[in-house]
Amino acid sequence: MEIREIEIYSDAPNYVIVRTPGRNYPGCVIQGDSLAILLDRASEVCSLARSSGNQDLIEEAEDLEQALKERLDDYEVVLKAHGFDLPYARRPRT
Repeated sequence: MEIREIEIYSDAPNYVIVRTPGRNYPGCVIQGDSLAILLDRASEVCSLARSSGNQDLIEEAEDLEQALKERLDDYEVVLKAHGFDLPYARRPRT
């Protein structure tokens, strides 16, 4: 863990906008439980896409689901490495 100064442009609940050192543009900080909810929604979209039979829609939905899953997996690894509990109940993911 490092401690650095960051620029905070908005500290709205569950969606902070910050700029970290060395970055040209601000980024969004999404709380872990909010990220888990986004993944759950993407998984539901995948399920609906699969039932539609639209291959383009299925591929796009699966790409979105995978991107969110990878970020949530990284989040969970970092929290575990630093001794934090998850702020949500982990559900089995495929």
